Amino acid sequence: MSELKGACIIGQSGGPTSVINTSVLGAIETALDCPSITRVLGAAHGIRGVLDDQLLDIDKEDREELKLLRYTPSSALGSCRYKLADPDVDDTDYKRILEIFKKYDVRYFFYNGGNDSMDTCNKISKFMMKSGYDCRVMGIPKTIDNDLFGTDHCPGYASASKYIATSCMEIYQDARVYDTGMVCVVEIMGRHAGWLTAAAGLATAQGAGPDLIYLPETDFDMDKFMADVKKVYAEKGNCLVAVSEGIHYADGTFVSEAKTSATDGFGHAQLGGLAAMLADKIKSELGVKVRGIELSLLQRCAAHCASKTDVDESYMSGKAAVENAVAGKTDYMPGFKCTRDENGYKCEIELLPLSQVANTEKKVPREWINAEGNGVTQAFIDYAMPLIAGDNVGPKENGLPRFAKLKKIKAEA
Repeated sequence: MSELKGACIIGQSGGPTSVINTSVLGAIETALDCPSITRVLGAAHGIRGVLDDQLLDIDKEDREELKLLRYTPSSALGSCRYKLADPDVDDTDYKRILEIFKKYDVRYFFYNGGNDSMDTCNKISKFMMKSGYDCRVMGIPKTIDNDLFGTDHCPGYASASKYIATSCMEIYQDARVYDTGMVCVVEIMGRHAGWLTAAAGLATAQGAGPDLIYLPETDFDMDKFMADVKKVYAEKGNCLVAVSEGIHYADGTFVSEAKTSATDGFGHAQLGGLAAMLADKIKSELGVKVRGIELSLLQRCAAHCASKTDVDESYMSGKAAVENAVAGKTDYMPGFKCTRDENGYKCEIELLPLSQVANTEKKVPREWINAEGNGVTQAFIDYAMPLIAGDNVGPKENGLPRFAKLKKIKAEA
């Protein structure tokens, strides 16, 4: 394929992670050093930045400051939750995007996000093809939920898992200091897929984690749950429970009483308050000391607990997106193809068509959940343990992390 010269836009979307900036760094540094890419632009707040002509001139950022993105959590370029309409129903946004692309001579578009972001990326890619505008579009995976289709795992998942497992080990120690028993319920993110909550099992595998783990992949039964807690408490005098925020009854309704009519831009219910609700239920029935803990945003922004494996792979995914686009590929997302055997753990890039990835959720296999539905099996432990290896230690000032401070200069056409 002939060389395509022009500017690129890099954007971030959806919920941030502790390593999403590392993926962007991989894309930015590769793009800045690529002769085919004449200019590197950042979309302020994802696709909204493109629509609103709010683009950042990455070429004017200090390269040394950019390197600190490897240690900086959240989305440095800004994020959004904006759903593009079906172009066959309303192509207003797409015409605007094309207008902006032509204004800045954008020939490469890289979008860093999860399921919904890959949907956005897929729609833009198809529209550009249909319009006859030569622009190579690549998704860059991101999600702590680990539910993107086709890839072994997702950038961001491992670091969130490491934080969850570490926190559960610490809670385990704290909950056992008194001569009286206690039940702790830890609420972990995960609306429909239980990958994050399953990671609490890594702590259990180390001998200091939850006694009971409940994922949304199986139906929740309150009576069985109470019986499980009573049994563990009677045997051990303490009980540590990990629950996915999205656990549901057999009829599909969420257990959380805190579910409200509030939704994000893609219509997903905002969940929370499950740990407190279950704690009240346990206290009323068992009459013991109970504590409900919601890890909340700490799961996705705890860069101090990031996995070096996750950081290195995240950079690799951003780098691969740019390299493959320049080589002529378009309409793909770089995923991970991994092996775990007697030779250890190995991860390689595998390109996945955007049309397959977009809006398809990958859930924890049922065989990785125990028969009782209250724990994970060794197969999950073997899958997840290599992902959390290594520490990503960044620079500090006065004992605190030194995060990237970007200039964010508005681009001019």
